[in-house]
Amino acid sequence: MTVTSIAARNGPWQEGLVVGARPRERFEELFDAHRDAVFGYLRRRMDSGDDAADVLADTFLVAWRRLDDVPDGPQTRAWLYGVARRVLANHRRGEGRRHALGEKLRLEFSQHAEPDATLPDDSAAARAFRALPEADRELLSLVAWEELDSAQIGTVLGISRNAVRIRLHRARKRFAKLHAGFSTSEVSYEDA
Repeated sequence: MTVTSIAARNGPWQEGLVVGARPRERFEELFDAHRDAVFGYLRRRMDSGDDAADVLADTFLVAWRRLDDVPDGPQTRAWLYGVARRVLANHRRGEGRRHALGEKLRLEFSQHAEPDATLPDDSAAARAFRALPEADRELLSLVAWEELDSAQIGTVLGISRNAVRIRLHRARKRFAKLHAGFSTSEVSYEDA
């Protein structure tokens, strides 16, 4: 067997020669096992499927670069959600900077804010959920849509399991109070 040296290149191989296929195999297994879940997480938080795919690619680029930091077992998906959350935040900040002038002009020239026609459900639960602060919506979404436990949510949000439990309890109380208020207003409206 002849060993040929490889010149350093930009990218994940820059650190040196590729010793074996094990890191690549581990990454491919990681990608195959979690690609759909992470894409679903991003798609539910983004308007564009193309943008979600871009953020997905960036998320797995971070996973490739930090492959030794990726935990095994049930924490893998939560770790990837945490990376996706931060990549998404960076994406949103970048989009915000690129579209700041356009947004400013749109706000200056719009006379009336129109309700969001993309939200199909006008039930009391949907209205209560939309009325919650963004942090509460994210927390409840991680429980309901992503089906994560307290430890996994803690990994995604970068907080302790106990902090998750406290915040989740408070978010559920706020949701219940809002839901009761919206349910009462529906009954009153229908009876009138």
